[in-house]
Amino acid sequence: MPLTIKKPVDVPGSAAPAIMVGLFVAFGGVLFGYDTGTIGGILGMKHWRDLFSTGYINPKDNERDVTSQQQSLIVSILSAGTFFGALTAAPVADMVGRRLGLVVCNVIFCIGVILQTIASAIPLFVAGRFFAGYGVGMISATIPLYQSETSPKWIRGAVVGAYQLAITIGLLLAAIVDNATKKRADTGSYRIPIAVQFAWALILFFGCIFLPETPRFLIKQGKSAEAAKSLSKLRRLDVEHPALLEELGEITANHEYELSLGQATYIDCFRGNLGKRLATGCLLQALQQLTGVNFIFYYGTSFFQNAGFNNPFVISMITSSINVASTFPGLYLVEAWGRRNLLLFGAVGMAVCQFIVAITGTVVGSTNQAAQNAMIAFVCIYIFFFACSWGPVAWVVTGEIFPLKVRAKSLSMTTASNWILNWAIGYATPYLVNDGPGNANLGAKVFFIWGGCCFICIFFVWSMIYETKGLALEQVDELYAKVAHAWKSPGFEPSISFQDVQDVHADNRRMSLTEVEGEINRKRSVQYVEGQTEKHMIA
Repeated sequence: MPLTIKKPVDVPGSAAPAIMVGLFVAFGGVLFGYDTGTIGGILGMKHWRDLFSTGYINPKDNERDVTSQQQSLIVSILSAGTFFGALTAAPVADMVGRRLGLVVCNVIFCIGVILQTIASAIPLFVAGRFFAGYGVGMISATIPLYQSETSPKWIRGAVVGAYQLAITIGLLLAAIVDNATKKRADTGSYRIPIAVQFAWALILFFGCIFLPETPRFLIKQGKSAEAAKSLSKLRRLDVEHPALLEELGEITANHEYELSLGQATYIDCFRGNLGKRLATGCLLQALQQLTGVNFIFYYGTSFFQNAGFNNPFVISMITSSINVASTFPGLYLVEAWGRRNLLLFGAVGMAVCQFIVAITGTVVGSTNQAAQNAMIAFVCIYIFFFACSWGPVAWVVTGEIFPLKVRAKSLSMTTASNWILNWAIGYATPYLVNDGPGNANLGAKVFFIWGGCCFICIFFVWSMIYETKGLALEQVDELYAKVAHAWKSPGFEPSISFQDVQDVHADNRRMSLTEVEGEINRKRSVQYVEGQTEKHMIA
């Protein structure tokens, strides 16, 4: 197996512009990762805990701190904002476009950063977390949408996966900045890490000025000439090049076929074949959160601190570094192994690691140095499995499986399901892990929960995830129309063109895709017989 992903020899033009555009847009993941990662370190900062405390004394160190309820609110409110932001992303992206949608996300995000930076008490800090989360939620739905609609099919998985790489880089940068400011005895300890986010937002904001709009959105708006110019820039081909006209014609024909079935509403996203895809996307994103990765990045510093680990900030930097490094093999494997195989590989590895951490912490105890080393080691191995599989591939799959007419709506709902579970985990974790009145005090036993969810992931992937590697977005429709079960999808070869479908479907608007294919094949057979008859008569 080659160690590089090469452009197929029969694909004209250059993929470089689309890849560079997709990778730049992925930079928005830094906002996502940094904003979610920085709070874990801030919760462990002595000055922040003292300043934002409302009188609670932590029995672990007899110092002022925020309560479990306040921790829960501060961490989870960002995810509440992202949930609503993700749902808002669909109408915004369909109204103003994918590119301008990213600009709107940035503006809302910056409002949240301003409020957090100037805050010196919990209410304003929480408000800032909500607005920043709202912007992050919009970003998290819009970026995979933009990447999927601009990337060539042979490299699409790696490009969309780069979004997860940017998220991991954001988490690592947050851990580094938190570690650098943790000992400051003034408000700079938390204001500097928060204010750094303006830099990431400004880079994305000004870059959006030069980005092209996606050809698929322009076709949806009826702007075929502009769509041709956009695709010409992305593929580095002349607007009259046959390959470009063929790709544009297939996008147009697919869109017109979908329109012939009627305008799509949110209700349509839940019906029939589309409902199956929506359930797949929502469950995939929900299970990504239930693997427990954000427990480590939200509460890792305070969890390791309360469990008696030495240097919890350093541990967070190590786990964040592994998260970044491990995403790179995932970008290769998503195209080399395919979506299903990589998700299965990750689910098995994560389940084993989580159960080992849970058993070690429960049986031996986290105060034992050897047990601490073993737990940290397997947490790191777990992060490797997550970062090379479920981290990037969840975004890849959800960006691929929906048709154009419902793509923005469905993608916003799958992303929202990610964030609602993110919120639930962020809200519940302090009550599950911490000791004190009303808390479960699970400690390391919480890893049994994450391990059980990882085990469920194995069966979910086998039964629900279709293999979409190497298919154009329009060909995924044919896959779902013709393959009844996910485990039969590997090796699927598309056999029809939507430009042929458009011709046949014009007079048969209620035909299914499979019925249309039968009609196409019948016409081809008739044409072949007529051609042979004419040759025979001439002879």
